[in-house]
Amino acid sequence: MQNTTARASSQPTLSVGELAKRAGVAVSALHFYERRGLIASYRSTGNQRRFPRSMLRRVSVIKAAQSLGLSLDEVADALAVLPEDRAPSSAEWDAMAQHWRANLDMRIKRLELLRDLLSGCIGCGCLSTEICPLRNPEDKLAAYGAGPHFLDPDILAEEVARVMAASERNRPG
Repeated sequence: MQNTTARASSQPTLSVGELAKRAGVAVSALHFYERRGLIASYRSTGNQRRFPRSMLRRVSVIKAAQSLGLSLDEVADALAVLPEDRAPSSAEWDAMAQHWRANLDMRIKRLELLRDLLSGCIGCGCLSTEICPLRNPEDKLAAYGAGPHFLDPDILAEEVARVMAASERNRPG
């Protein structure tokens, strides 16, 4: 997305301050988003930065995505499917939403696993607490390398369930 020095436009525009106020972000955030190519402005004949109103929706999407923990690179990839010169159609918004769906589904699954395993073992392989030998008998998770394996999307849910079931069967008392 690029800025232009001057562009005649029949559609309403917003100043950087107006956009910041409407979107609930700091002006500096808008400048940052613009440098990253997430939004675009142009300069009026009076050399004022002007934003098409469609940028308000883009900024709202950026804020929502960030609140979900998505990176700005992920946001940029998703926004790349939207038109730059006009407000997107419903079909174009749906295409962008589909872009994130699998990623968000995986994040939800990982957060649910973290919530459910937080007070116990998350498969780190540390063997430093009493419960680890029960959750990870003979350090079988070491075959997956270092790290919290139960939260790793590459480890099949069936493997996590198998290890957890075995640990429950081996738990004393």
